[in-house]
Amino acid sequence: MKLLIENAKLLTMTPDSPERGYLLVDDGIIQQVGHGSCPADAANGAQYFDAFGRVVMPGMIDAHCHLGVFNSGLRWEGHDGNELTDPITPDLNAVDSIFPDDVAVGEAARFGITSVMTGPGSGNVIGGTFAHIHTHGRTVEDMLIREKPAMKAAFGENPKSVYGQSEKSPATRMSSAAHFRRALDEALWYKKQKETKPDETKPEAKWEALLPVLTGERLIKIHAHRMDDILTAMRLADAYGLRFTLDHCTEGYLIADILKRYYETHRGDEFGKGEPGKGKLVGIITGPLMTDRSKPEVNRQSIKNPALLAETGIPVAIATDHPVIPIEYLPVTAAMAIRAGMPEYLALAAITSNAALCSDAGETHGRLAHGYAADILVLSGDPFDFRTTPDLVMIGGEMVYERR
Repeated sequence: MKLLIENAKLLTMTPDSPERGYLLVDDGIIQQVGHGSCPADAANGAQYFDAFGRVVMPGMIDAHCHLGVFNSGLRWEGHDGNELTDPITPDLNAVDSIFPDDVAVGEAARFGITSVMTGPGSGNVIGGTFAHIHTHGRTVEDMLIREKPAMKAAFGENPKSVYGQSEKSPATRMSSAAHFRRALDEALWYKKQKETKPDETKPEAKWEALLPVLTGERLIKIHAHRMDDILTAMRLADAYGLRFTLDHCTEGYLIADILKRYYETHRGDEFGKGEPGKGKLVGIITGPLMTDRSKPEVNRQSIKNPALLAETGIPVAIATDHPVIPIEYLPVTAAMAIRAGMPEYLALAAITSNAALCSDAGETHGRLAHGYAADILVLSGDPFDFRTTPDLVMIGGEMVYERR
């Protein structure tokens, strides 16, 4: 549909955000953004929405959750995020577990979370690929933005507790790291065999799934809470030249100086291309921020973590880890980060532009700018005021919710 929104305060997540401006959408793409009123010739045939007194911003993005994979209101029969039979399962794909009719998907859309990175849990050292999806559509295919933008890995308490308590490997942190190394070494060997002996190499889905990770084409999302697990993630990513995000990073504030130094020397275009010693830290995804200390490795969690990490200059996103925190509370967690010292602009970026960056979608999502996807919110007020409600939600250029 073609839609013109006028008279709005625009939060574009670009250097220019009009206090009173317009937004023109056509064919699922933002065509124009500007100050004042839209030129009449450009607006011909457009449906009109007067946003006087309202705020317009990009649709919110949750950069790390399990929406549709751990289904709302169900127990084991709807928990499809952890294949706890093998600690190395890179060949698993989130799209094969997502339930598009999960009630939480519709709730996410109505509350303005227009897209999410969703996928496997953290029970395995390598758990499979995440998917970047819209929160609207009858089928997973309707919802897909990118099918396999990132691989999931996990260090720390989760994998070792899952397998160690059953007297299987990994039972220790060093075993988890060894499993990770063996998997990537196997994938490197497989890659070499394919190149040198293509007719003699039997297809192997596990190692095939890791090849884009090794070249840097595909992000790897590394679950790490405790400071030593964060450092292990960085060490291993650097050893194999991986492009990666640090997900959760609960004790990141304790080593913020180390993270800052690493990021400043590991963020250039020459990094993250599968060359040893040249990992690339794309960003940090913090959260969940509003939970109890449910396990030992989050004993030192702090609501100040996003603010302290943002001071390093590293792009920081905020996530709910749904269903740990219900996904509709994404803006509430960002508001709590503001109260704890995070600048408001960076908190907004953490659920829009930086969340898109950490989802490897920073060139198409997370901003109100020409050529970006028409994932748009019209809000009744400030996005961090608990009284604010979405008046209009547009996903992929389709109006999916309008408050009457």
